[in-house]
Amino acid sequence: MYDLPPDLDRLRTLETWLTLTLDRVRQQIKDVEQQQPAPEPPPAPPRRARTPDWGIVQAGIGTPTTEIHRGDCWAAGKTLTPITAERARAELGDGAKPCDACRPDRPLGMPPPGP
Repeated sequence: MYDLPPDLDRLRTLETWLTLTLDRVRQQIKDVEQQQPAPEPPPAPPRRARTPDWGIVQAGIGTPTTEIHRGDCWAAGKTLTPITAERARAELGDGAKPCDACRPDRPLGMPPPGP
């Protein structure tokens, strides 16, 4: 390593010189950082599609009647088509079946289905 002076006066002088040198180096780092462009922020993750409030599953294979579901219903399957609350009410009024799992007729203010 380096041999340091044995006396306090020269050690203090060396300490002062090192402090001043370190301050100059830190200032130079700040100056260089300010000249460089800011780093690009990482790209945002892809957005998930918004879960619809209401959905309809048309009658077909595996679904004997048209069903209305809440958008977050686990029983809706993959064929859920998003619809508005107004259309959900209209479909229920026209005979579409409310899902037995999520019961969309309740929050829509519709009367319970008949027997």
